[in-house]
Amino acid sequence: MVSFTKLFTAGLVATSAMAAPMQAKRSTSGKRGAAYNDVTTVSALSTSGTISWAYNWAGSLSGSLPSDIEYVPMLWGPKMFSGWVTAIETALSSGSSYILGFNEPDMASQANMSPTDAASYYQTYITPWSGKAKLISPAVTSSTETGVGLDWFESFISSCSSCDISGLAVHWYGDSADDFKTFVTKAVDTASSYSLSEVWITEFALSADINGSADPATTAAFLEEVLPWLDSQTGVTRYSYFMCAENYLLSDSTLNAAGEAYVSA
Repeated sequence: MVSFTKLFTAGLVATSAMAAPMQAKRSTSGKRGAAYNDVTTVSALSTSGTISWAYNWAGSLSGSLPSDIEYVPMLWGPKMFSGWVTAIETALSSGSSYILGFNEPDMASQANMSPTDAASYYQTYITPWSGKAKLISPAVTSSTETGVGLDWFESFISSCSSCDISGLAVHWYGDSADDFKTFVTKAVDTASSYSLSEVWITEFALSADINGSADPATTAAFLEEVLPWLDSQTGVTRYSYFMCAENYLLSDSTLNAAGEAYVSA
C-alpha cells in the first residue's frame, strides 16, 4: 500500500543510506514484525520482546534497529533497481536472512507489473541472491478479482518456477476477523499447492486503519482475536500490522490501545 514516491521523499532509498553500514540483525522465533517508515518508531514496539523483525518497503533500513530485530530488505519495484545491488549486499552482510519481493505489483498505483514481467525482473534482481537468503514472493493484495491478488500470484509463480522462492507474501485490508481468517487460510492453501513453505502477511489492517482513522480500541479488539490465531497457524511464518507509525499503532510516540494489543495479544 505504501508508495515509492512517499518512501523516496522520506529518504528511505537514498544512495547514501544504501551504502551505510548496518548493524547485524538476527531473527528470533517470533512471527510478529514492524512495518515502518521512520526507524525510530520501532523501539516503541520492540521493548515488548514480541517483535522479531522489521521492514520499511525499501532495501536499506535508514538508521539502526534494536539489536534483536532482524531487518528484512524489499525490492519495492522498478524505480529501486538502480540502487538495489548496493542495498542488498549491505543488508545481507549485516545479517538479513530474507528478501521480500515487489510491493503490490498487481495494483496500478503500486509496483504495477504483469506477472510475466515481474517473473523476469525477479529472476534478474532477486533470484541471484538465493543461497544467501530465503526469497519471498511479491506481496499481492487480497482482491478477489481476476488478474489481481492470489490470481495474479498464480500467474506469476507459473512463470517463475525457477526463481527459488520459499514463501508467499500477501496483504489484507477488510472489515472483520472472519474475513481475514478466510483470506489467510486461502493464501496458505495456495502457497502449499506450489510447495511454498511460508506465508508472510506483510500488511494487514481493518479498512478504517488505512488512513490512520480507526478507533484504537476497535483495532485492539480485532488484534486480540486474530493474533493468537495467526500464531497458531503453522503455515504463517511472519506478519506485520499496518503500521508502526503515529495514529496507527502509536499516539504521541507511545503505544496506543492498538499498539498495546499488537505487542501483548
